[in-house]
Order: sequence, then C-alpha cells, then structure tokens
Amino acid sequence: MLDPLGALTDAFTTFLFGKVETTRLPVRTSTGQAQAVYLPTAAPGLGDSGVIIGREVYSGKGYIYDPFQLYGQQLPAPHWLVLGESGNGKSALEKTYVLRQLRFRDRQVVVLDAQGEDGVGEWNLIAEQLGITPIRLDPTAALNGGIRLNPLDPSITTTGQLALLRTIIEVAMGHGLDERSGFALKVAHSTVLGEFGGGDDGSGPPRQPVLTDIVEQLRHPEAEAAEAMNVDIDDVRAWGLDVALVLDRLVDGDLRGMFDGPTSAGIDLDAPLIVFDLSHIDRNSIAMPILMAIVGVWLEHTWIRPDRKKRIFLVEEAWHIINSPFVAQLFQRLLKFGRRLGLSFVAVVHHLSDVVDGAAAREAAAILKMASTRTIYAQKADEARSTGQVLGLPRWAVEIIPTLTPGIAVWDVNGNVQVVKHLITEAERPLVYTDRAMTEASEVSAASALPTDEARALEAAADAEAEQRAEALALARQLQDESSETVA
Repeated sequence: MLDPLGALTDAFTTFLFGKVETTRLPVRTSTGQAQAVYLPTAAPGLGDSGVIIGREVYSGKGYIYDPFQLYGQQLPAPHWLVLGESGNGKSALEKTYVLRQLRFRDRQVVVLDAQGEDGVGEWNLIAEQLGITPIRLDPTAALNGGIRLNPLDPSITTTGQLALLRTIIEVAMGHGLDERSGFALKVAHSTVLGEFGGGDDGSGPPRQPVLTDIVEQLRHPEAEAAEAMNVDIDDVRAWGLDVALVLDRLVDGDLRGMFDGPTSAGIDLDAPLIVFDLSHIDRNSIAMPILMAIVGVWLEHTWIRPDRKKRIFLVEEAWHIINSPFVAQLFQRLLKFGRRLGLSFVAVVHHLSDVVDGAAAREAAAILKMASTRTIYAQKADEARSTGQVLGLPRWAVEIIPTLTPGIAVWDVNGNVQVVKHLITEAERPLVYTDRAMTEASEVSAASALPTDEARALEAAADAEAEQRAEALALARQLQDESSETVA
C-alpha cells in the first residue's frame, strides 16, 4: 500500500503525462536457448526403499520398486503384470528382480519356468548358482522315479482337493461339469478319503490317496451313493464315466507319471528360491494349464504360511492361467487369499490380446484389475493401442511404446507412469542371458558363465557403496534433527 505522498505523486504524474504502460520488445531466440525458461520436470519416484530396477529415462533418477514397501499407501495390490514381445528384456527383468529381492532375508520366490534352453529351463543357471535343484516336471522322467505332485496330497484341504479335481477335469473337457457328473465326482472323492485312514493292510501309517483310487471309485461306485440320491447304481456309474475317462488320461494316458502317485519327497519349501521346470511340457497341450493349476493349489496349501515372510510367485507364459476360465478362477482365489499373507503374484505375458480376447475374458479382467503394477515393453502400434485402452494408459505412454528399445519399458504403478531403463550389473549378466542358442555365447559352458572374481569384487564394491550411502543418509537426518532443535 502506497503512502499518502506517493499516491499524490502518482496522481499528479498521471494527470500531466497520462498512464504510461511499459512496452516490452519481442525477443527472437532459438528453442535450444528458450528451453532454459521452461525447466524440465519429472514425475515423483516411488521412494528409496526396495529393489533398484534402473533409471527413469527422462530425469535420470534411480528407479526403485518394491510391492511390499509400497503396499497400502501407494499400491492397493502387490501383484504385477509384465507385457511385451520376445527379445525386449522381460526375462532379464524377471531374473534380476528375483536375484535382488533374494538379498532380503525375509523373501521367498517360486518360479514356474515354462521356457526351455539347452534341454533345461531358463532358470536352471540361477538355481545352480544358488545351490538349488529345480523341480523338473517331465512325463517321461516321472515314470523313472521323477518328481510327482499329488492332487490329493493330504496337505491340501478336502475342499481344495475337490476344487482342484473339478478344475483338472473341466480344463481337459473344455467345459464345466454338469450337476450329475459333479455329484459322481464328489461321492467318489468322499469315499476315497474315507477309505484311507490306515495302511494298505489296515495298520501302520496311512498312505496318500491318489488319482487311481478316484478312477476306480468312479467306475465302481458304492451302493450308498445311489441310495443317498434314491437313484440306481448304474445311473451314478454313468454320470461319472466321462470324469473317469478324463482322469484315466492322467493315470494311464499320455500325461501319466506326474500326478498319479504320492507327492515326491525332498521338495524343500523353505528354500529361498523354488523353481518348477516345466520346459519339457508341451506348451500347447492341456498338460500346461492342468500342471499350473495343481502347482498353484499345492503351493497355496503348503508354501504360503502366516509367518510374516514376503513371497513372490512368478509365472512365465501366464496366459495358460489367465486364458482358462477354470484355472483363472483358482488363481483369482489364490491372489485374494495370498495378498493377506504377503504374496506378490507376477504374471509374464507376451500379448494382452492373448488373455482379454480369450474364453476367460471376465476372469482375466478380474486378475488384471488386481495387478496394480504394469510393465509394458515394446509392442507394435496396434497392440500398444489396445493395451493402452485395456490398462487405461495415458496417450503419451501409448504413443511411445512402439518406439521403445530393448531394456526400456513403460511402468505404470497405480497411475504413476514413467519410462524406465532396466540396468543389469556385470555380475548378473551371465545369469540372466537367455539367447545363447542364437549367439556365439552358445559355446560358453555353464561353468564359464558364473561370476568371475572381478564381478564379485564389483558386487562387493556396490555393497560397500550402498552402506556408505546409508550412513550418509543417517548422518544427514541426524544433522537435520539437530538443526531443527536449535531453531526451536
């Protein structure tokens, strides 16, 4: 507010000369110089606690992501969807993410490894480096003492067993069970569980019921089952015939050996990393979704426990799960149940159209809705547009997806959308490299691919640098607190 003398002076000047506006002459310049007027801005990061992924492309800031740290405040669900065409870095991201998560003591990871290379799964080298033997599910090897997973494992609840049996049959048949077939299956399952309270001779420890017992009971149902429904015994047998034929394929057909016996001993559920090697399974057969369903339910009842550990369940070729309505329903329940017990589900898919346009579109939409984190690597323009429409990406992100180079992806973490370049250390590179068959590196043996002394030294230096940064941060916070106290 002007003082009276100043106001009088302004009024007198205006009376004599009129109101004079300041005239600014235009300035001609280049965009290179003018950009200094409009300083660049970058979206805020996700915090400084968690796993280092790489660098945010536009700002150069480090990009750190951890669903367990972000869950609740910034992330409504800890599940993660990874999309992109082959050769753009999805596998490298998955593997480095798992390796870096395992540096935390309270982490456990299960991987369904559906990709094969050199006769083994892609994760074989990482498992060997960590001293872990992959659980290799192979129909031919199972007949010679290989790994078996029993859908009727006693560790699975009765309700879980019946739901799993229904899913196996529905996937194999391609449609849902009708009421009569469902009744025949339920009665057979109940009868089998009632029979195996003791050993084969009526004494000793009970043996696990197996699928063969279910098939036998479907073929020869008990009279009590018919009497309970006031129907003829032949009717109950007829209702269960198709079910018996489907299960017989797992017992004595082309899928025998993997599910038709007690669960193999020696599977270490306390290991930091558990790898199910599915690379010997035909990815186009019904065995893959059936196997994923059995593994998922088995893990739900045996691996996920309320022990405050953070668990990651990573599934490659996840379209086998999401594209089957019956398997998708099982995993939808697993995701809801596991979230309360610290489970983060990671689904890796090549194309979103593989799942949203399939038979399980409704179930797929529900699973996608629970994935609050989406990572999209390079896609063709039309695929990028459909992906952006389904996931609700901003226009600028959709336009940039077709131009992304390998290793760079669009990250959408609950609406925080950034472009991130994934960084791989020299120590990690030999372990995550998955194109040996197409390059000269195919001649390199697994032993030579292990980290060298130089790589170990680099890793140790990185650890030391991280400790120094942590100490510096603690000191800065201490000085800030002391300064605040002084001001007060």
